[in-house]
Amino acid sequence: MKYNLITLKMFLTVARTGSIAQASEAENVAASAISKRISDLEDQIGTQLFYRQTRGVESTPAGHQLARHSSNILQLVEQMDSQMLDFASGAKGSVRIAANTSAITQFLPEDLAGFVDQYPDVRIDLSELTSDEILSAVRAGFADLGIFSGMVEEPELDILTYRRDTLVLVMGQDHAFRPTHPVKLAEFAMLDMVGLQAGSSLQAFLEARAIEANLVLKTRVETLSFDGVRRMVEAGLGVAVLPLGAVEPYLESVRLRMQKIDEDWAIRTLKLAVKDAHSVSPCRCARDDEAPQQSAAQGPIAVQRTIAGSPKRGPQPMVPTRCN
Repeated sequence: MKYNLITLKMFLTVARTGSIAQASEAENVAASAISKRISDLEDQIGTQLFYRQTRGVESTPAGHQLARHSSNILQLVEQMDSQMLDFASGAKGSVRIAANTSAITQFLPEDLAGFVDQYPDVRIDLSELTSDEILSAVRAGFADLGIFSGMVEEPELDILTYRRDTLVLVMGQDHAFRPTHPVKLAEFAMLDMVGLQAGSSLQAFLEARAIEANLVLKTRVETLSFDGVRRMVEAGLGVAVLPLGAVEPYLESVRLRMQKIDEDWAIRTLKLAVKDAHSVSPCRCARDDEAPQQSAAQGPIAVQRTIAGSPKRGPQPMVPTRCN
């Protein structure tokens, strides 16, 4: 069955607006022409896509499914256009990365800077998402690779280790809780806490650890970002658990204190997901000091070792990229 992209675009606009008249205005096309395309599409598929009502239209179950697929198709076409423009302008490829706040805050700036030095003609499209959104984007093909955290079973994707992340407890300088030793979860779970909003892998991770210990976290304030958490903690609204890299650089400029957490789970793994390792073209691989070349036979993922951090920060990252 063949589908017309213009018809799908008009159909999707009708589905989103719930009105052929509003879709006509949005698309700058006569309402009668849109109505004809919708009718022809329904005849082609063999089922009704909209319930016609006095004040507009409502999608049928088939219409909802077609809208979801149409949205994915049109987004992929837009990405195709963008990547073809890259070739026309002299770029040699692109990589779409979806990453969580922990990775973007702590590791990706240095890692990507090292990558860009090696591949200046490769464009990087970076999106900051929650871990669940990252996995969905990679599964749907909207991201070439995703960097996320958490204990996730993901049979549809190839999962690699990217970095290890140390969690610490952070408090305002004037907070009454002043531990002089690494703290257990039970020692600070009863305190008012500042957390990240629902959907954050870090927040879900902490709540899961509390449940395992038969504890309940007293989350007083939730924010969208690490910066928001730091500001709330500095203002005395509670304590928080954050990655070391989101706290340590700010200790001298803000009124914060931090303490190590004495729990095995305080060392967390950031993971890297690709939809299909075999679909990423082999390009080049530099490992450790000897930096050998990687041929197609040596592995399915194109990786570039980047120079980031010092030995105390642990193993250096392996960053996949799509090469054109």
